[in-house]
Amino acid sequence: MPPSPLSEEEEVPASPDYASSSSASSTSTLRPLPPKNLFARPQLGKHSGNHPLDPLPWTSYFAQELYLGRVTPGEEITYHVYLTPPKLKGPLFVTHHGAGSSGLSFAVFASELLKILPDAGLLSVDARGHGGTVIKIKPETQGSDEVKTDLQLETLHEDMVAMLRLTQAKMQWSQLPELLLIGHSLGGAVVTDVAKGGKLGDRVLGYAVLDVVEGSAIDALQSMQTYLSTRPSGFPSLVGGIEWHTRSRTLRNTTSARISVPALLQRAISANSPDRAWVWRTNLAATQPFWEGWFKDLSGKFLSAKGGKLLLLAGTDRLDKELMIGQMQGKYQLQVFPEAGHFIHEDLPEKTAMVVADFYKRNDRSALILPPKMSDVLKQQAPAPKY
Repeated sequence: MPPSPLSEEEEVPASPDYASSSSASSTSTLRPLPPKNLFARPQLGKHSGNHPLDPLPWTSYFAQELYLGRVTPGEEITYHVYLTPPKLKGPLFVTHHGAGSSGLSFAVFASELLKILPDAGLLSVDARGHGGTVIKIKPETQGSDEVKTDLQLETLHEDMVAMLRLTQAKMQWSQLPELLLIGHSLGGAVVTDVAKGGKLGDRVLGYAVLDVVEGSAIDALQSMQTYLSTRPSGFPSLVGGIEWHTRSRTLRNTTSARISVPALLQRAISANSPDRAWVWRTNLAATQPFWEGWFKDLSGKFLSAKGGKLLLLAGTDRLDKELMIGQMQGKYQLQVFPEAGHFIHEDLPEKTAMVVADFYKRNDRSALILPPKMSDVLKQQAPAPKY
């Protein structure tokens, strides 16, 4: 659900104390300060010099970024991903963000996860129409509106598999590492569809879905356009965008906001207003035709796909009937963080990383100790031949 806006009282900065009122002598020496407009709203992002909300570089959280080319009958695609490769035989966590977000939404989570699992790697992708991924439509298909806005679940599924295979080729891996797929919101629908599709074979150990279930997601879509209409259409600076996300409590972790929010914005083509120098990179309102298709049969696919299953929610009220039954039957692991907002992995990156790391350890095949074959046991018990 959209976050509730702060009240006007919360948005007004507290005025400084003029002096202590603990004694009569102190109050007798008070001098009035110059008048202030106490009820003026602070200007977003207008500052000079270093600022506590300045953007943070992605290089502090990932080892490298990759640009991966792919050509289809109608498109020329340059995928953009962030990667910290696994060490030795460590697993690769693959993260897919939600609609309107980017691969950098998992940056702080990635840092925390690799502290717990230092041999693991993490690949965080930018979906088409998001972050640094660029789609060029071939001239012969320029007239097709469907191709220009192709955000169907099937297309996002193909993109994710392609990004993994192209990364494998780029890194010259003989085979993919063992994989754990993690998706937030729309990304949860994508990773579930990928796990269900089976194109990655037995390399997928499991998948985790963050704060999305079929029933509540489809219900929330009815109010999505209203929420989008209440967002600022632009910001005077990147700091202004970061400040709005934290003040509105869309994001509740300032560090994560400083790394993830800049990737959500781009410079306005024609900055007619200084307050709109930076605008949204992704037009979420234009993706409405795809919304229901993203989440249709999500619960059924989540419960039936092969591999370990983890569902992280910000509240149990988000569970639909099918998932409630599945949870009672022990078909998946459920973790609830009521103190988090919708962006669980950004609000609570350390706690999310701990749960995901434990989920991996439960599904780690290398930790399994298989019993010896009966034929080998019989050979060991057989008496030695006499000569």
